Amino acid sequence: MPDYQAPLRDLRFVMDELLDFPGHYSRLPGGDDATPDVVGAILEEGARFSREVLLPLNQSGDREGCLLEGGEVKAPRGFKEAYRQYVEGGWPGLAAEPEFGGQGLPHSLGMALSEMTCATNLAWGMYPGLSHGAADALRHHGSEEQKAIYLTKLVEGVWTGTMCLTEPHCGTDLGLIKTRAVPAEDGGYDISGTKIFISAGEHDLADNIVHLVLAKLPDAPEGSKGISLFVVPKYLPDENGNPGARNGVSCGSLEHKMGIHGNATCVMNFDGARGYLVGKPHKGLSCMFTMMNVARIGVGIQGLGLMEASFQNSLAYARDRLQMRALSGAQAPEKAADPIIVHPDVRRMLLTQKAFAEGGRMLVMYTAQLVDTVEQGQDPAQRERAETLLGLLTPIVKAFLTEVGFEATNEGVQVFGGHGFIQEWGMEQLVRDARITRLYEGTTGIQALDLLGRKVLMSQGETLKVFTKEIHQFCKAEADNPALQEFVAPLAKLNAEWGELTMGVGMKAMNDREEVGAASVDYLMYSGYVTLAYLFARAAKQAQQALGGDEDAFYRAKLDTARFFYQRLLPRTRAHAEMIKAGGASLMAISAEDFGLGFEI
Repeated sequence: MPDYQAPLRDLRFVMDELLDFPGHYSRLPGGDDATPDVVGAILEEGARFSREVLLPLNQSGDREGCLLEGGEVKAPRGFKEAYRQYVEGGWPGLAAEPEFGGQGLPHSLGMALSEMTCATNLAWGMYPGLSHGAADALRHHGSEEQKAIYLTKLVEGVWTGTMCLTEPHCGTDLGLIKTRAVPAEDGGYDISGTKIFISAGEHDLADNIVHLVLAKLPDAPEGSKGISLFVVPKYLPDENGNPGARNGVSCGSLEHKMGIHGNATCVMNFDGARGYLVGKPHKGLSCMFTMMNVARIGVGIQGLGLMEASFQNSLAYARDRLQMRALSGAQAPEKAADPIIVHPDVRRMLLTQKAFAEGGRMLVMYTAQLVDTVEQGQDPAQRERAETLLGLLTPIVKAFLTEVGFEATNEGVQVFGGHGFIQEWGMEQLVRDARITRLYEGTTGIQALDLLGRKVLMSQGETLKVFTKEIHQFCKAEADNPALQEFVAPLAKLNAEWGELTMGVGMKAMNDREEVGAASVDYLMYSGYVTLAYLFARAAKQAQQALGGDEDAFYRAKLDTARFFYQRLLPRTRAHAEMIKAGGASLMAISAEDFGLGFEI
């Protein structure tokens, strides 16, 4: 079975030394409760729960999967007991408002804990994970009555939540949905339709399931402007707020999937199910985006957790596995062969995993600070800036971290060689589980269009400038620091090029809008590498300043990892830049009919 130790030292480096979370928390309302001692205790307990409770269920849950009988779904053995412990520990309400039964701690603290859950049992973590998104949507858009009935139960954890968007004939293009909501005499609505790919849509972990469903009213305009959002519980609450009569919603089938077997991915049938409008009619998509943005960051954290788990187990194996001698001569002459960690190519794979995990952690926690500021910041200007940066970085967190997360888990299999292909080692499960992260909550292609098309070009580059200005100011401040030149000089050059590439695509798009789609994925990946380069440069500065103490080995390793990223991973920007500049001509030249020349379809 794979092992896992939460990377608490690296996490505290990011939170305390790099991003000054103690100071950040002190500026938030109620942040005084998030003292370093309290935060440390919460992280330690989260690490224990993840390793001791969730990790032992990961492989068994993958093998067993979920079972559908008579419309009821049973999660794998042990999942329900783990969820009971999770609720008893107060974890669901960690960052929720006290008025709804939460502990009122910053959202970023929950995001830090989420990495540990994703690293140890992604399938299990999706059950409470979807609930956080549902709670956020109701908190922002629900009526006071809906908050009293549903939000308090979601915060307590006794009820879980879902988001029901996708239908058999439409995925990303939600304007095509066919689910209908017909007004009822009591002020509610009768919801009818079918939704697919609904994570945690049916299970036995909680007393009730709160579905947030996109549907169209009879007078809805065509397209996405005609979508409304409804809360549709599995059991209708009785007069005391407890689960009452069974609603007209059921699981028609479970999907047979490549990975995340322990999570129930359901086809959900709504047969005149009673629902209640959330927000205003025809404004459901904007309400759901609240939930989707939370979920997109959460999926990026899934990529981070999986690559950290893969790295830790790859490292342990590489230190232990004996194969051949180092090219420079025996490194362990007392043994029959050297451990494979001495070989340069194995080190390349390990360092790729390590650099992406450490860089990803910095990006997630940088973004987590922005979430705190947007939700709780007191300065309107700071909130506006944080919201702008959060909009820019969310598609990068989601898509870049899942793309490199999949790469990192694949490298983990490669480090193990043939053993990585065998189930008992658990490495192939990490790859299978990681594969979905590039798809759900918006594919990489969709995130790339959101980044380049909506966030950057629609703002005429102003959104990007907020971030590139921050990078520019860092580079300018460190321009005369000789110890940082190996990082600052290439970062400054890439930061300038980022703007130039953006302008180039924008100019082409004025004549041909297909140029945006042609450049978008390469643009997103380029953006991800430059963003991590900025954070690694800041980390290098912090590590250099800390040298000379008791933890020199830790800080030297941080510098070495930053150098590896700059020398071996950051050059990938060159290829992405060239592909961006190439434009869309070669992509669009061949006709749809000519794709299949040479064989019959």
